[in-house]
Amino acid sequence: MSNLKNTVLITVVLGSFLIPFMGTSLNVALPTIGKEFTLNAILLSWIPTAFILANAALILPFGRLADIYGRKKIFLYGVITYTFASFLASVSNSGVLLLIFSFLQGIGCSMIFGTGVALISSVFDPRERGKAYGTYVASVYTGIFSGLILGGFLIQQLGWRSIFIFNIPFGLLLISIILLKLKSDWAGSEGEKFDFTGSLLFFLIIISLMQGFSTLTSNTGKILILGGILGTIIFLKYESRIKHPLLRTSIFKNKIFTISIISILIINLGTTSITFLLSLYLQYLKLLSPNTAGIILVLEPLSVAVLSPFAGRISDKIDIRIITSIGMTITTIGLFIFTFLDFNTNFSLILLGLILVGTGLALFSSPATNAAMNSVGKKIYGTASATVSTMVFTGQVLSMGVVILIFDLYLGNAHLIPQFYPQFLKSTDIAFIIYTAVCFIAILALLFTGKNKVLIDKN
Repeated sequence: MSNLKNTVLITVVLGSFLIPFMGTSLNVALPTIGKEFTLNAILLSWIPTAFILANAALILPFGRLADIYGRKKIFLYGVITYTFASFLASVSNSGVLLLIFSFLQGIGCSMIFGTGVALISSVFDPRERGKAYGTYVASVYTGIFSGLILGGFLIQQLGWRSIFIFNIPFGLLLISIILLKLKSDWAGSEGEKFDFTGSLLFFLIIISLMQGFSTLTSNTGKILILGGILGTIIFLKYESRIKHPLLRTSIFKNKIFTISIISILIINLGTTSITFLLSLYLQYLKLLSPNTAGIILVLEPLSVAVLSPFAGRISDKIDIRIITSIGMTITTIGLFIFTFLDFNTNFSLILLGLILVGTGLALFSSPATNAAMNSVGKKIYGTASATVSTMVFTGQVLSMGVVILIFDLYLGNAHLIPQFYPQFLKSTDIAFIIYTAVCFIAILALLFTGKNKVLIDKN
């Protein structure tokens, strides 16, 4: 069994490494891509957003499919899709095509992240999952770390297409490991029906809310937001009435699970856009190379990668509310530092902010995941895992939505040239003020929820 555990963990870790590597490399590459394809700030920001949007909209349906047809199977299909999309992105000849293939990459990613935590939960005992989740979170941030350093180097030496080509051999290696080493599919809800209606509704709701949020200043944006809210109400009522729902609404009666996933959404809303905004700031305003910018930005994911296994082990032993509250507080302080960015900001202040955000994320992420997954039964690990990941990517979508909305208000269709740098700085500062405020509210919510030790549901 230990060999199986190790193989599953290695498989999930490799998959969880590749995707954030791509995401952070892409953020570092955006100034170069923008110059090659002559893209304005809004279209440029939609390239990483399309990737995140596909994840947020599809990860829950794929998590449910994994419960029904097998978690390994869906994970495998995700790696195949992601690898193929990486190849297509590497040969893109326009910003629009790159955006489309970025969305396709996101589809593959949603299959991988929708099942990764469920695979770990399927083979690890509840009392040792914290350590496994810590390794998983560390792999995600090692991918981010590598994307900033190696990705920045590849972009500078070989061009932005090299970051997509980098994924292909690793994707093929991962496919081989899955086919040769993993024999079981771990289908916890085998034989149940898949909720196509609910999946379509969920997809349309996420798309509507994101597009509406990013165009909130227009009448169309307001209509889309209203449609998304009404759609959510309809979706939840529908899901509570059918026999085999996409989302078991009863899961939200579990206080620990609900608090955990809401706080996961909030911390991702607050931190996702840091790399995007600071990458533009460092390369445009501070005139740094992609490689140098990546070296600076690496401090955040490096802090998370180093500290996450430690935080995961602690979460197996103490009240998770304490460690998640501390993590959220440290993250909020780091975000607050970035509200003071200007033309003359000292690099030491930026480095301090990145270290604080990374430390806070490490203390928060794996304990919050541990709390959520240990509070549900084996039958719905796929759904629970996908719900956790949905909150991650919904938070990321909202984070980028804030950026797109503020860019629309202050930059419009302007390109990032020196005469518009003051507007860019104002946009960046406002975004970080919003992120700081949201995370501060989350601290209060975590502190006043009462003691919430992990409960193990063995059904």
